[in-house]
Amino acid sequence: MEKELIYISQIIVSILLIVFILLQQRGSALGSAFGQEGGFYATRRGIQKKILYLTVALVIIFISLSMVNLVL
Repeated sequence: MEKELIYISQIIVSILLIVFILLQQRGSALGSAFGQEGGFYATRRGIQKKILYLTVALVIIFISLSMVNLVL
């Protein structure tokens, strides 16, 4: 029963993690490394900053669930 709950939690967290990663705005810093033109790098503000923090929190939760899954 505990294993199934961990598996379902991992699936839900991974789907949310994918969604939040796709919601993040693409920065011009990485694009300029591949030859695209981008004159500035914008700092994250408002909702972008909250999405970043939620993404980091989801990564920590996913890693924690994976560690718990290894122990059980």
